[in-house]
Amino acid sequence: MSSFHCELNSTVDLGYGNFGCTHYRRRCKIRAPCCDEIFDCRHCHNESKNSMEINPIDRHDIPRHELKRVICSLCDTEQEVQQQCFNCGVCMGKYFCSKCKFFDDDISKQQYHCNECGICRTGGEENFFHCNRCGCCYSLFMKDSHNCVERAMHHNCPVCFEFLFETTKDITVLPCGHTIHLECVKEMQQHFQYACPVCSKSYCDMSRVWKKLDQQVALTPVPQMYRSKMVWILCNDCGERFETNFHIVAHKCQKCNSYNTKQTRGGPPPCSSSIEEMKR
Repeated sequence: MSSFHCELNSTVDLGYGNFGCTHYRRRCKIRAPCCDEIFDCRHCHNESKNSMEINPIDRHDIPRHELKRVICSLCDTEQEVQQQCFNCGVCMGKYFCSKCKFFDDDISKQQYHCNECGICRTGGEENFFHCNRCGCCYSLFMKDSHNCVERAMHHNCPVCFEFLFETTKDITVLPCGHTIHLECVKEMQQHFQYACPVCSKSYCDMSRVWKKLDQQVALTPVPQMYRSKMVWILCNDCGERFETNFHIVAHKCQKCNSYNTKQTRGGPPPCSSSIEEMKR
């Protein structure tokens, strides 16, 4: 077993909930193997060592699995990585993973170690499955319905550029299979952006918007000089390519009826503001 929970008693429970940082409640600090400095957790280290005040050449992340030394927050004893302090006997983290060298007193997160991911996850092991192709853990509700994307979370968020695989923020999986921070999706919606920033597929039901665009296209006459103009279109939603009559508002996919299309060649581009106005 790589993860353990401390039993409650008067000794091991000393200082419970009174120590830690903004990232974790725990009763130990870590000595970073990379720079030999002491921090509350790896996130505190990474934030400090990647700040704008640090010379770009010296910026770095902690090699989390190479951690060898911790310092008890109650007695300040430095020691090898272990769950209970060998000096005062206090439990330095009710949840402890010997593989990740990870401590956390807040076990309400239902932490568990995923051997395939190689890191600890939250939410309860019984509620998740590991997709070998995507290379990450997903909710069981998605087991038979998600679109697999090779190493789906082993990249930066396409909005804020934080590395998704080890993020502590909530992540959502778009219908296309690409992953993104949930708060970043909400920010996109505030700016009326409803397409995946990676592949441009619509990530929500746009049928009402397409109906409004149908009306606008029907009510907007095409100038005489463009009435016989033909253009090639790529549909971002279904991938269909086709030739169609040019229109100054938008171009509709002949296969899936989406207006999430892109003109690839021939003629001037349609009005870029039309779809944004329909979304509002």
